[in-house]
Amino acid sequence: MTLDLEALYTDLHRHPELSFQETRTAGVITATLERLGIEYEEGVGKTGVVAVVRNPGPDGDGPVIWLRADTDALPVEERTGLEYASTARGTDPTGTDVPVMHACGHDMHVSAMLGALERLVATRDEWTGTVVVVFQPAEEYGAGAQAMIADGVLDRYPTPDVVLGQHVTPLPAGTIGVRSGTQMAASDGLRVTLYGRGGHGSRPHATIDPIVMAAATVMRLQTIVSRETDPRNVAVVTVGSIHAGLKNNIIPAEAVLELSLRYPDDEARERVLEQVERIVRAEAAASGAEQPPTIVTDHTLPPTINDVEATDRLRVAFDRHFGDGTVVDPGMFTGSEDVSWFARESGAPLVYWFWGGVDPQKYADAAAAGTIERDIPTNHSPFFAPVLQPTLSNGVENIVVAAREFLGARSLEV
Repeated sequence: MTLDLEALYTDLHRHPELSFQETRTAGVITATLERLGIEYEEGVGKTGVVAVVRNPGPDGDGPVIWLRADTDALPVEERTGLEYASTARGTDPTGTDVPVMHACGHDMHVSAMLGALERLVATRDEWTGTVVVVFQPAEEYGAGAQAMIADGVLDRYPTPDVVLGQHVTPLPAGTIGVRSGTQMAASDGLRVTLYGRGGHGSRPHATIDPIVMAAATVMRLQTIVSRETDPRNVAVVTVGSIHAGLKNNIIPAEAVLELSLRYPDDEARERVLEQVERIVRAEAAASGAEQPPTIVTDHTLPPTINDVEATDRLRVAFDRHFGDGTVVDPGMFTGSEDVSWFARESGAPLVYWFWGGVDPQKYADAAAAGTIERDIPTNHSPFFAPVLQPTLSNGVENIVVAAREFLGARSLEV
């Protein structure tokens, strides 16, 4: 039996599901695992799936590796124009009807992982050990890994010797991006509520306007990076949403800001959080607010830190298999991930890499024209769609090479 991975991928792309709602996706995964004869557990961390391939050798169980693929999609309306584009809709946590799209490539992650599992099962006479595959929900909320850990995934399965994962990204297809140390930034999501005094729009002097307070706060927050952070360091302060008011002649009683903060390490995190709190409280005081603002943390993600020894070992394996020049250092990404929770909580080393999903000629043309930022859609864009091949086959091959590097080789002696 051979899986039709392209059909699997296009099916998942057509039917994306939001975080913690990935029931159909989990069903596709478990049906495929059954076809491959792989044991699995579903419903882990609500909608997660864990698959296990046990292949002990004559000298014992062998190494244990954990592989991770995330499964959820985003509230984005697809504009790729693909024949298999998503027209799906879903309900977000606030109860709002939203469009849904695999705008971050998690459908590619799942498809490549299933293809790699097929290969590993077919070649199990060549390796020994245990492969635990975590199909994780809710990466986009930064909550899925911890939900699976809270559900006991680290207690019910063998402790990993290494945790491995990959993410498709707008690099040329055929390229692998990985670096030792901090690969992705830490992040926090904050919800800031500013309290004013509502009233009639014709009598602003009788109110404390939270919209003006919010506007001043947004502008002052930008100085954290531009004026308080060493230009040689990395920090991001983004106000992603502002909610206040319902009518043009009513000054509301409060305004809500939602912030996304990024930093490379815990020291920078502590500094930026202190600066945000200082500014929010100072602007409220400057506006004469009678109630202090509230700052609530929606999520916290640690930095994704690749183990130096394991990363160097995998880089050599990739170069040996694919040829010199395949692996590049992509620099630190300011995006964030929750994959590292599995490594942190188990004490295992982590290697997390990126693989290219852009037609190499299209990428080269954009690079030559200096238009990469304009012409190459990034993850979370409504235009983001990896070129189907060779992205999919490369994704499979990457996982197989990485897995076999850390598994034991079975002796060919009879």
